[in-house]
Amino acid sequence: MGAENIPLGMLTVTNNAGGGQPVSMGNIRATGEVLHKHGIPFFLDACRYAENAYFIKLRDPDYADVPVLEIAREMFSYADGCTMSAKKDALVNIGGFFAMNDEELYRQACQELIVREGFPTYGGLAGRDLEAVARGLWEGLDEQYLAYRIAHTKYLADRLLEEGIPILEPPGGHAVYIDVKRFLPHIPQPELPGQALSIALYAEGGVRGIEMGSVAFAREDPATGDMVYPDLELVRLAIPRRVYTQAHLDYVVETCRRIYEQRDGIRGLRFTYAPRLLRHFTAKFAPL
Repeated sequence: MGAENIPLGMLTVTNNAGGGQPVSMGNIRATGEVLHKHGIPFFLDACRYAENAYFIKLRDPDYADVPVLEIAREMFSYADGCTMSAKKDALVNIGGFFAMNDEELYRQACQELIVREGFPTYGGLAGRDLEAVARGLWEGLDEQYLAYRIAHTKYLADRLLEEGIPILEPPGGHAVYIDVKRFLPHIPQPELPGQALSIALYAEGGVRGIEMGSVAFAREDPATGDMVYPDLELVRLAIPRRVYTQAHLDYVVETCRRIYEQRDGIRGLRFTYAPRLLRHFTAKFAPL
């Protein structure tokens, strides 16, 4: 393939597809060094940059006394740019941005933006939304807020473990991930067990989770035509920021417990519609 055919390398902080786990500063630094050695731009998917910076502070002794703001600045210093869904660590309801150091790339992106979204100074957003993003980027770095946020997630994880619900450990910052292979071992991955569990959660208690497994990440091997399934089959229980109380989380645990007690009755699914790209957003299913 060759480095000349790779447009960029992207690192997600925190790693949503891997259970919301943080990326160490050493990993970020080394990734940038490898990509830059081959002339490949290095971008961060930075929607949860603040949580990742806080985890670095908690878990890396070298950063224990470093403010989260300075940790975040160092993270971004190794990258050539980033994408940001501001609905995460910028604490807003809508919006995002694409940032880069390369001025020529910036000009190209501006042309695309005008065609697809709006003028570069607002990108299709109202002024009040831009102001909210600007404030939220700072508020998301508040260490008291981040301590509360991480503790909130840990509480849900601990309560699920008390009930014997298998989850990915340790929990990440924004979500707890149910380990579906252990929750529904009788449903093989071709029968989409993660999606089946997501549906059961909603039907039983109105709890909205999202599958991150065979629907989202299975792919066809171009050489053999066989489907290749991911190692992890997860259902993400993401926690909206500054919304839920302890009672809400206890309700989620109770719903999971009831489903777990009758898990043998859950059956797999089949696709009735699956688009070629990003099928987990718009696919349709039927029970087997």
